[in-house]
Amino acid sequence: MPRHTRARHRAVATAVAAGLLGTLSLTACSATDVTPDAAAAERGRPATTAPAKAKPTQEPPSPAVLAHLAAASVNIADGREVGVGMPISVTFKHPIPKAERVEVERLLKVTADPGVTGGWAWIKDRNLHDGQRVDFRPRTYWKPGTKVSLQAGPDISRTVTIARSLVATVDVRTHRMTVVKDGADTRTIPITAGAAGMETWNGTMVVSDKQRSVVMDSRTVGYGDSYYGRYNYAVHLTTSGTYLHENPKANTYAGNSNVTHGCVGLATDGTARGFYEQIIPGDVIRVTGSKDQVAVGNGYGDWNLPWSEWLALSAL
Repeated sequence: MPRHTRARHRAVATAVAAGLLGTLSLTACSATDVTPDAAAAERGRPATTAPAKAKPTQEPPSPAVLAHLAAASVNIADGREVGVGMPISVTFKHPIPKAERVEVERLLKVTADPGVTGGWAWIKDRNLHDGQRVDFRPRTYWKPGTKVSLQAGPDISRTVTIARSLVATVDVRTHRMTVVKDGADTRTIPITAGAAGMETWNGTMVVSDKQRSVVMDSRTVGYGDSYYGRYNYAVHLTTSGTYLHENPKANTYAGNSNVTHGCVGLATDGTARGFYEQIIPGDVIRVTGSKDQVAVGNGYGDWNLPWSEWLALSAL
């Protein structure tokens, strides 16, 4: 599937992650140093930090900001497990004016146990206007076992658990994917990636969801009638249409050539199914040796920004 155009593929099966990445009405709170208590604060404190910014005296939230928050949605649902790369992403029905973003950000609060150093950043989502999305991520990947909560007013509280770590690195030059689970190399898998002119996005992507079967139609993404068909074991990586999925062409070309329209293909001999079954939303897929880094707002490309650049996107 192509990487450069917006995907509008029709899913033919319910997303396995249904209920995991849900929506949530907000009336909320915010913090950059995310800690449940003083001890956790010490554990999460980085070796060096920028000078703390003074906080003005708290004033009641404005009606306009409360209205924005009341109609907002969040990409995490309560009580679920996600991978170490999953950011907390809040989206709004209408763009938040720059003059109101500080107040909105202060009304979003994240707590974590054990504590982490993290921050919010206003992201230009591929499918939204500027000011419609703000994401929270820690400085480095979450630690497995961390409890992460978003407080959104007095009546709404959502908590997720960071599951085991899984980071898969796709090297398009060697046509191999190395899967590292909980810090240990588990296996190396032959892959086929995007052909010349349709290269797979380079950089770090985070799994947003997965589906057992998806119909992909090249006409919906500007590639004419070059392909149309049902693809199984589809792991969703970007809103522009990058998947990691089962592809019959991988039976011949995985491990030696790149022949896809931008997706990462795995063989039909059980390889794709085996990878699919261990994946959860929030797992990390890194692509190396390719061209054109994936944009931060094309799915969850948050980890492609250095920490200093991430902090600079905060309104605070």
